[in-house]
Amino acid sequence: MLYGPAMLDIAIVIPAAGASRRMRGQDKLLQEIDGVALLRRQVEMALATGAHVCVTLPDYDHPRAEALQGLPVQMVAVPDAALGMSASLRRGVGMLPRNLKAVMILPADMPDLTTEDLLTVYQGFLNEPHPTLQQATTEDGTPGHPVLFPADCFTALMALEGDQGARQVVKDNSYRLRRVALPGDNALTDLDTPEAWADWRAEQVALV
Repeated sequence: MLYGPAMLDIAIVIPAAGASRRMRGQDKLLQEIDGVALLRRQVEMALATGAHVCVTLPDYDHPRAEALQGLPVQMVAVPDAALGMSASLRRGVGMLPRNLKAVMILPADMPDLTTEDLLTVYQGFLNEPHPTLQQATTEDGTPGHPVLFPADCFTALMALEGDQGARQVVKDNSYRLRRVALPGDNALTDLDTPEAWADWRAEQVALV
């Protein structure tokens, strides 16, 4: 169900080629929430916006790829994922369809984000008369994710190096960066350790 304008002219890239090293042998993206792997849950949420969705993966035969079976999603293998987040962004953005107006980078390990949140960030992009970057924040203004980049940033995203994600592109375009507040800590909560998963699950039980 869509909550606002369908994001038909942009893509969402979900970097999911990392090694989950902080999970001490577990795969954070295959942890289940209500019986659904987190990665599949994130992809379904992204697809509900109407956007083209691209997921980067360690390889096409990785268990994460199996978790996405049956979904209309573009999968891109990242054989050089060990080089850092930049490898996922370079390959993901580089394989997107042409003539898009923007790309939204959506971390795969942020379970509190909703389809409505993504559409809220997109609406911020639509509200500006000129192409701008849109960064989600917490309710109190702390910068977080996702971040939307207009098409003129694609070349810079495909030139990234290292494991700092797209921070340099955001910094270089700070003059046209706009921030969009999302409810609570939706834009900040990520689950990349067993402890973070345990705490988050305990909070979910408390909310019931």
